[in-house]
Amino acid sequence: MNLELTNEIQPLSFESKVSDAQEIFKEFRFSHIPVVDNNNYLGCIAEYDVDGVDGNNEIRSVAFEIENFYGKEDMNEQEIIELTGKYRTNIMPVLSQDKGEYLGYLQLGRVLSHFSDMPFMNEHGNIIVVQKAQSDHSFSQICQIIESNNTKVLCVYVSNFENDMVQTTIKMGDGDFNAIAQTFRRYSYDVISDHYDDVFLNNLKERSRYFDRYLNI
Repeated sequence: MNLELTNEIQPLSFESKVSDAQEIFKEFRFSHIPVVDNNNYLGCIAEYDVDGVDGNNEIRSVAFEIENFYGKEDMNEQEIIELTGKYRTNIMPVLSQDKGEYLGYLQLGRVLSHFSDMPFMNEHGNIIVVQKAQSDHSFSQICQIIESNNTKVLCVYVSNFENDMVQTTIKMGDGDFNAIAQTFRRYSYDVISDHYDDVFLNNLKERSRYFDRYLNI
């Protein structure tokens, strides 16, 4: 993991007061706060789980609300973002790989900022979105199609999966969009994003058909 862990706020314990959590939520606007016992991670308590609870109570009184999600120190940025999305949180506790000890936490905003600074995000490129049945989907084939058209692949990822259909988004360098789109179609991919060259070709074909009909009147 290339991300720097944060310990700006200390994790709560079962002996912490609910009012401690309420103050942290008010000041930092986190969705969750880690709860530990002698550095052993117990889980996270959510803001809505202590909202309206008597501040004099201990965290143990709402222990049944604790959610046990976390990341490991060897996880990459993409895995962390997926976890934060899955658990709808803007903070991700991180545990050591070997002993599972609490090390600190990551804030979603900082993860996204780091992610946006990566070369494939900043480097100039173009995006095409294709779709194919899961049984026939192949990342290696997708990359081969792009590279066979003398274009560099910058990033490729699954952007949607529904009804056994895999939607793949590819960011690539400058190239002949129409040639790439036509190659994907020859390999039975549906091109579901519109690009200028492809749209221009479709419009040209439509006008050609209209002109043919006009001449045959």
